[in-house]
Amino acid sequence: MTRKKRALALAGAAVALSLALSGCSALSGIMGGSDAQRDDEGNVTEESNVDVFSLKVGDCMPATDSTGEITDVDVVPCSEPHTDEVFYEFELADGDLPSDDEIQAEVEAECVPAFTEFVGTDYYESTLDFWWMTPTEETWTQANDRLVQCIIYQPDEAGTGSMDVEGSLEGAGV
Repeated sequence: MTRKKRALALAGAAVALSLALSGCSALSGIMGGSDAQRDDEGNVTEESNVDVFSLKVGDCMPATDSTGEITDVDVVPCSEPHTDEVFYEFELADGDLPSDDEIQAEVEAECVPAFTEFVGTDYYESTLDFWWMTPTEETWTQANDRLVQCIIYQPDEAGTGSMDVEGSLEGAGV
């Protein structure tokens, strides 16, 4: 399977996961959900469980076995083993919630160039991959949620999961 096909197949799973992640924490996000301990630069300093709406660019997340509705995620300092790192985010334009295809087009236009800049290698040449979180209909209308977050990871050798890494993947060049 080519990189583009694998990425597009992963995109469907990522969208489904992102919907579960974003939509279920709408009320918690509106109410001011929990955040991690951070240093002066905004980096996570100790393992914490945070509301999904508290995720920021640069946050690293360990592997999780969570399925179904997710309202919060674990974050760790990027120097500790983790599988995912938020590397970029952007906001969708106001109006109606875009379709999955429209969101995917926005992701390709925004996240792919950001990936290349972040990693230092063209996305289509890289061994790394990414997925994204998007607003749901509920968060779009009730919380004015327009944020899309792009999350990088190192696929395992089988291409069926992700590997633990230590440190940021910024500048990894792979």
